[in-house]
Amino acid sequence: MSPRRRALIAAFALLGLGASSYSTYVHHNLLTDPAYASACDVTATVSCSQAYESRYGSFLGVPVALEGMIYFVVVLILAGIAGRPASTAREHAASYIFALATVGLGFTLYLAWALYFVLHVFCILCAISYVSVIAIFIVSGGGTTTAMTTLPRRALRDLRSLVTSPMALIVALVLIGGSAAAIAVFPKEVPPGAEEQAGIPPLTSQQRADLEVWWKVQPKVDLPIPMGPGVKVQIVTFSDYQCPACRAAHDTLGRVVPKYDRSIVEFVLKHFPLEGECNPFVPGGSHTAACEAAAAYVMARGTGFQQKLDDWLFANQTTLTRDVVRKAAQDIAGISDFDARYAGALKEVRTDANLGGQLNVQSTPTVYLNGRMIAGGKDQGLPPAQYIDGLIEIELKRAK
Repeated sequence: MSPRRRALIAAFALLGLGASSYSTYVHHNLLTDPAYASACDVTATVSCSQAYESRYGSFLGVPVALEGMIYFVVVLILAGIAGRPASTAREHAASYIFALATVGLGFTLYLAWALYFVLHVFCILCAISYVSVIAIFIVSGGGTTTAMTTLPRRALRDLRSLVTSPMALIVALVLIGGSAAAIAVFPKEVPPGAEEQAGIPPLTSQQRADLEVWWKVQPKVDLPIPMGPGVKVQIVTFSDYQCPACRAAHDTLGRVVPKYDRSIVEFVLKHFPLEGECNPFVPGGSHTAACEAAAAYVMARGTGFQQKLDDWLFANQTTLTRDVVRKAAQDIAGISDFDARYAGALKEVRTDANLGGQLNVQSTPTVYLNGRMIAGGKDQGLPPAQYIDGLIEIELKRAK
């Protein structure tokens, strides 16, 4: 392999390593800091976070970004070997790089298809890595002189040589040990809802039978909220971000709803802030930042961070003020024009509140499951998670 090709391969490997390293940093923060917002999240469709948090962000339980780091380090080591006259593997280094690049190219094309045609997002850091892999494939392919069919036999011979070289052995052990350590210490991703579901105790046969009897006699309200296509269970919650019981309901539903496919079990949040500015049914409401919080949630629609903002607002409900909400909206969802959009968002909040008034919502939270109230009214709190789970299963069974 010529010095020029080797330099090009090393340059693209360094570019890919830089992008993969920063991607790994971003992915780590997304798993450990709920309020983290990446600098490469420009819009809802130009977003690294959406790529990393999707099912395509990891492969065999290991973050793709971390796998990319290891890949580019291996390419750099092989490029270094190609420049060492004393190395017996020098003449085959280009072929080894080309073989790795071929595998990397196939994986890259799959990920690019998933991001752009399945998730419909553009990840800047991912694109840099993809370009690096493609470039390494092209450059190494032009410098390959070894027949690929002979590569396995030659690789065994070069591995035996590696064992006899103290420096090469040390480099290999450091690479293997460092990769294993990085994979081991990286925060583990939990499948959506798995952590919450683990704490839901099952109902006994008697409890389930009693629940079915109770459920049959509950009055049903005709909610003017259309279900999505294919939806069998719709959970509608009228809520207030500064209401402690609403936070408890948010946490409880958060343990149950993620267990089910969103195309079958639909969760709908309706705002009923206990603040007169946006809710005419509570002119004396004392929750002075509830309207701002609800408006921020409305503004976050389409950013990809609406759920993260929703979780943050409930988790920090005791410290909410207009300024705190505005800052959280910007930091988490990238909303930099909060004041300019506030009046428009408040119209939607008032629409929700008016719907709550028409349904005679008397307290928050008020929760309906397929039109039957399971929380709200006088002294009716949300049932424990296992009973909500049981009601969903009853409705799914009935839908069949």
